[in-house]
Order: sequence, then structure tokens, then C-alpha cells
Amino acid sequence: MTRRTSNSDSGGFLFKTGLFALLAGAAFWLFNQFGGNKSGQTPEPAATEVSAPDGRDTPMSSQVPEEILPASTTGEIVRHRYYVLSYDEDYEQAEWVAYEITRERLNENWAERPNTFRPDPDVRTESATPRDYSGSGYDKGHLCPAADMAFDEKAIDETFYMSNMSPQLRAFNGGIWRELEECTRDWARKYKRLYVATGPVLDGKSLGQIGFSKVTVPAAYYKVLYAPDQHKAIGFLMPNQMSAQSIMEYARSIDQVEEATGLDFFPRLLNGLNEELEASLDRDAWPIDRRRYEKRLDEWNRR
Repeated sequence: MTRRTSNSDSGGFLFKTGLFALLAGAAFWLFNQFGGNKSGQTPEPAATEVSAPDGRDTPMSSQVPEEILPASTTGEIVRHRYYVLSYDEDYEQAEWVAYEITRERLNENWAERPNTFRPDPDVRTESATPRDYSGSGYDKGHLCPAADMAFDEKAIDETFYMSNMSPQLRAFNGGIWRELEECTRDWARKYKRLYVATGPVLDGKSLGQIGFSKVTVPAAYYKVLYAPDQHKAIGFLMPNQMSAQSIMEYARSIDQVEEATGLDFFPRLLNGLNEELEASLDRDAWPIDRRRYEKRLDEWNRR
């Protein structure tokens, strides 16, 4: 027997057909708006590209030569555009920061100092925060100085990540450490380029801890410099305190700094026959400005 179609069945069929068409149209519109290639336009690239210093267009990546990096004892290496660091979660700071400083960059017009201290989003275990330093009596001491990266807005901004900070007494940070940083820029101008490795001495000795993150206050700091074109090197070990001594009183061979820190500096560059440079110390190759030393005694140490 043939089944007769009722008016209610016909109406239900038309309603379902109309609803399906409506949903299909909505899906097509959403695809065009958010998922498809609108109006035949070329899709946006997956990664933003920036110009490298030599003018080539390259994806955003670190400009620090891999061969200048010290050996990491933690495996937590963080690469920023113009400096690289090895983070030590036990001390909530970098065990070393490495970068290149050049005469050409230092002669660029200086970008404005942002003073935007903030946690480093690239530290897997999370870095310290500005609040850890609040009321501690210690400065947020730059390891890679802002002035070394003032040639570029991006470069100087990155130096304000908290992974680049270490607790320093104000008389040290604004005194002899500042003088050493300024001398480093002098030597970079003299030698055209320098490779720098710097950081706290994390040897178990400290001045305590600060903040919720328990940031260790190092008892001393180091800086190691290598001029590759002239094949000259020098290191420094300085206590985290005010000093009236010449910075050359704290000059050390690279071997001596390695012994104090347990780190291996420039292992890809200073090996084989070059190892003799690590044991040597030629203070005369690194002249200092006597007027800056006197300014430290008269002004910087008195702040």
C-alpha cells in the first residue's frame, strides 16, 4: 500500500532542508572570514622576519656567535637577540651571560633606556621577578649592561629581563662594577670587537637570599674578555662590595676565573695551542682611564 504524505510531513521536510541550507551558509561565511584565503590575498607569513645587521632578511634569531658561548652546567640556555645566557634555577639568576660588543655598535646613536624590568618569558623554569628585589637593599644589577646594547631599541629592551639581573650592592653596582663596564666599552673601541662572558660567582658562598623566589646574593662577580683579532684576553674577579682599589687589582687570567667559578670560557676558541692564552695575564694590553678611577672615588663611591 502506498503511504500518503501528510501536510505535517511536508512541512517538516521543508524545515529541515531550510535549516541545513542555513547552517551550510553560515559555515561557508565563517570559513571565509577566519579559515580561508580572503579575496585571493596571500596569507600572512608564519614568522615575522627582520633585517640582520648586514642587511639580509632572516627570521628572528640570536645574533650571538655560537662559538663564544661558555659551557653550561645547567643545560638551561636562553637565547635572546643580542645576548645568550645559561640560567641556574637553584640561584634564580644566570650563571653566565655571553655577547659580542663592537666599535661599530658603540658608535651608533643610543636608544632610549626603557627601565622595563620584567620576568624572562623564555626561562623554562621561570625567572625571578622585580618584586623579589623590592625592599631588599640590593640593586637589580645588569650582567649584560644596557649601555652595551644601546645601539638598538630591541637590544636594549632585552637587557631588562630579570634573567639578566643579579643582586648587587649599590656601592658596587654604581662604583667599581660600573667602571669595569665602561672600561670594557673603551677596550671594545680599541680592539674593534670583544667577546664578553660575565656573571656571578655561584660557588656556594653568598650574602644571603632575597625575595619570594629566594634569589641568591652572590659574594663576587666575574667578567672575561677576549679580543679575537688581537688574540688578547683578560679576566676579573670582584667582591660584591664597595672598593677603592684599581680595577686592575682584580685582574686575573682566564684559568684563575675558571677555577673560581667552575666554568669553561670560550672552549671552542681557546683550545689546543690557544690554551696558553688562558694562563697568561697581560695588564698592559688593557689600559684604564685614571680620571674615571678618580671619579669613582670622588663621586660614585659616595652615592
